[in-house]
Amino acid sequence: MPCFFRFKSSKGYDLPQVNSQASASRDDHKRNNNLTTIMVNGVKSDPEITISPKSPDDDKPPMPPLAVSPQIVTKVKHHHGKKPVTSSKKLAPPTPRANELLVEDSRGPELPLPTQKLKDTNEKSKTPVETKIEPPPSDFPEVDLRKTPELSQKQSVSSETPINGDRSSTSTTCTETPSVERKHSGKSSDGMKPKARKRSGVDGGKFELKDVKIETYPKDEKTLDSLREAVMANDFLKNITDVERLNMIVNCMVPGSSKEGTFIITEGDIGFYLYISGEGSYEVLRSGKLVSAFGPGVVFGELAILYKAKRFASIRASTDVKYWMLDRQVFQKIMIETGRKEQDDNIRFLSSVSIFRDISKPILYKIADLLRREFYKTGSYIIKQGERGDTFYIIRGGTVTVTKKDTEGRSVKVGILKRGEYFGEKALLTEERRLASIIANDPGTECLALDKASFLSFIGPVETLQQSSQVSEPIIPPTSVVQSEYSHIALEELELVGTLGVGGFGRVELVQYRNKESFALKYLKKIDMVQQQQQEHVYNEKNIMAQCNCEFIIKLYATFKDNKYLYFLMEPCLGGDLWGLLQKHRRFDEKISKFFTACVVAAFEYLHTRNIVYRDLKPENLMLDAKGYVKLIDFGFAKVIGHTQKTWTFAGTPEYVAPEIILNKGHDRAVDYWALGIFIHELLVGKPPFRGKDHLKTYTLILRGIESVDMPSRIPKKAQDLIKRLCRQIPAGRLGYQKQGIADIKNHNWFTKFEWEKLKNKAMVAPLVQSVKGSTDLSNFDDCPSDRDEPQDETSGWDRDF
Repeated sequence: MPCFFRFKSSKGYDLPQVNSQASASRDDHKRNNNLTTIMVNGVKSDPEITISPKSPDDDKPPMPPLAVSPQIVTKVKHHHGKKPVTSSKKLAPPTPRANELLVEDSRGPELPLPTQKLKDTNEKSKTPVETKIEPPPSDFPEVDLRKTPELSQKQSVSSETPINGDRSSTSTTCTETPSVERKHSGKSSDGMKPKARKRSGVDGGKFELKDVKIETYPKDEKTLDSLREAVMANDFLKNITDVERLNMIVNCMVPGSSKEGTFIITEGDIGFYLYISGEGSYEVLRSGKLVSAFGPGVVFGELAILYKAKRFASIRASTDVKYWMLDRQVFQKIMIETGRKEQDDNIRFLSSVSIFRDISKPILYKIADLLRREFYKTGSYIIKQGERGDTFYIIRGGTVTVTKKDTEGRSVKVGILKRGEYFGEKALLTEERRLASIIANDPGTECLALDKASFLSFIGPVETLQQSSQVSEPIIPPTSVVQSEYSHIALEELELVGTLGVGGFGRVELVQYRNKESFALKYLKKIDMVQQQQQEHVYNEKNIMAQCNCEFIIKLYATFKDNKYLYFLMEPCLGGDLWGLLQKHRRFDEKISKFFTACVVAAFEYLHTRNIVYRDLKPENLMLDAKGYVKLIDFGFAKVIGHTQKTWTFAGTPEYVAPEIILNKGHDRAVDYWALGIFIHELLVGKPPFRGKDHLKTYTLILRGIESVDMPSRIPKKAQDLIKRLCRQIPAGRLGYQKQGIADIKNHNWFTKFEWEKLKNKAMVAPLVQSVKGSTDLSNFDDCPSDRDEPQDETSGWDRDF
């Protein structure tokens, strides 16, 4: 989970989001006493995954102090004397366009300036900006809500508090001073269209895996069959379950019932359960308006099993109904444990193969990543005698018959192989023809397949591995805090120039030190950090940024704190953000797209050699400097992951998340290469390749794969090839993740004759440069209102090392 839910201004900088008033709710059904507890052995706890037992106080998080060593610490004085700069009226949120991407989150309220000792250098701009506020439409009648079951333990979430799991990016970048000339101003309520809404990132949150028990509820075979049919009829769920997971899911579902007229799910509330309708009739309502109806055997509310998200429709019982429910934490434990068990099984299978017997476990984990499941029907040939072989197989389920032809050409049975046994291993060593045929037996055979081409590109020749059992690890530079030349600056010495952006947890201001250097000062509300359990994550972002010294990553110079806020003093990028520029141009030509992509590749190369996975690439998270180079911002999703390790938490922006994140299979730096392919497509086309009408539809499209996407003709063929090779479904097959690492991307044909050394030294002329007239020029940022409110003090001491 990021250190806060970022609320992107339309011209840049990572800002947190506050969702407007929402409520979290949970089912109040008591579990039947006749429950069987399944204990899965050998499952290790993941430091990022913490599942805690549910209780009515779940949204009142504990606040354990964090023992985190300070990375950048600057002593500050208390400064609460001056009143914040305010305007008399707040801006109304812009009306979305018809073709705008809609997300489940809502716009948050505007935020106050902190009580501060920042001197306003723009005295002429203290006159409040008057903005007309349009009343919201009231097209639909209000509905009397009788709520169950998610609402039976209804918990209110303050409109000042972001919803866990959702980072909205729907703000506009702004400045405090209307006298400063602006470019690309957002349209307001005068009838002109607003900017496209920015996309939000989502995070599955932190939970304790060991504290969640997988419990089964007794059902007859007819009920189990109907539940399996419902799951497999669902476009999304059928892509993320196999037979083992499917059986566990339906066995763990618990029953529920509601009376006619009761709301089972209420639009805008936070979901915790997936449902399958059992008996009765149901209605679907949006904004109080009936849009459809359904009966038994239908899955609904399935987005809730991925992360804590708002319901985007209401489900009402039109008769007395019965249904089945599955808790998100139970689902996630099923997915994680079965995924780990599958990985352990694959390692055990590989260890039994003669050519892999003396190879180290880290290399075996790499090989296991290359295995793909294949199913063969009864009587089908897996390999045929005499054919040239290029694939090695391990039997995962079922049996096979081995046959050989005698001197007269008749097939003779020579044996049967069962689960865990293997065949065709010589295909990885030579190009000899197959010496026997392998036929799948009844009721079919499931195999793990490993093809020679993938093996060679990812691992290298088997002979090399047998000569050296040591895994080839990248050289990781020592992780230390970058010394800042601005660590002597005190917060009260900074002068306010204007506002760069606003969001749910705070603002980003352009500030100046003694009329010389300018900086971006981001500050976050401590009380919101505590309420949303973001303490660890704000430390995490600070520590990662403090270790980075790269021309393609935003620099962190110092941090401050007081009783109300945490402050980040950062490098200013006054060219605006790439998202706003892309909206203006609609799409970029090949030269511009290639340059921006190369900047991202350079940033990834720096991060990945330090085992830092970024996990949230998108145009919104790239800022332009005065020379037209882009820099990565927003490290809320970034995480240090060992070279052979994986993490399991859902994190990213829906249109950019890789399949393994959706499937809960564990992920690593390969997700950044997937996102790079999506990014190239968006630069060249103006939109990502996977975009559904809601998050769930988007995830379904992602699971279908890049091969299902019709590439527009405007994408050059070489760029199409790069996109497809970056967006391989199997992580180990992605360019950048293989034996030569990120060098494979830099050497791709699309980058032929590209001067990487010039880019690294910033000696290359950028193809698109925004006008920046000086260190206090705010013309690439939109106007933004101030707010007279300020948060309450938070003095528990969790930030003592910040």
